[in-house]
Amino acid sequence: MLVKTEHGPSIVACSTCRFTKDARDNTDGQRGGMVFHDALVRIRDADPRYSGISIQKMACLFACSDHCTAHLRDDEKISYVLGKFTPDDASATALLDYAVHYAASPDGRVPYSQWPDGVKGHFITRTPPAGMTEE
Repeated sequence: MLVKTEHGPSIVACSTCRFTKDARDNTDGQRGGMVFHDALVRIRDADPRYSGISIQKMACLFACSDHCTAHLRDDEKISYVLGKFTPDDASATALLDYAVHYAASPDGRVPYSQWPDGVKGHFITRTPPAGMTEE
């Protein structure tokens, strides 16, 4: 069942993603997606730079071959699905750093020079907002 979420910049983490390509769960029996989600929340809550970024979760983003995926979105901006993350603090920090630049952009485009190294090579899709496309 879908539920309404707050508007504004958000990261929707896949809660059911595998921990690694070869392992569904970590040694504590947690899915990689939930470990990644929890790292995003913990790091966001510890640093005021990230306070404007909402963290949400959704079961299965259908990017199973690209485990530990997240959807970065905002109203009337291009959105992105990123994946192949290691569910750890470094990956969560890189995604949050990118999300801050994304939130500050007028249309969702972030200059490559501002991309943290930790997101390079992790982009899966780029999607226009509903009712819009590029010229």
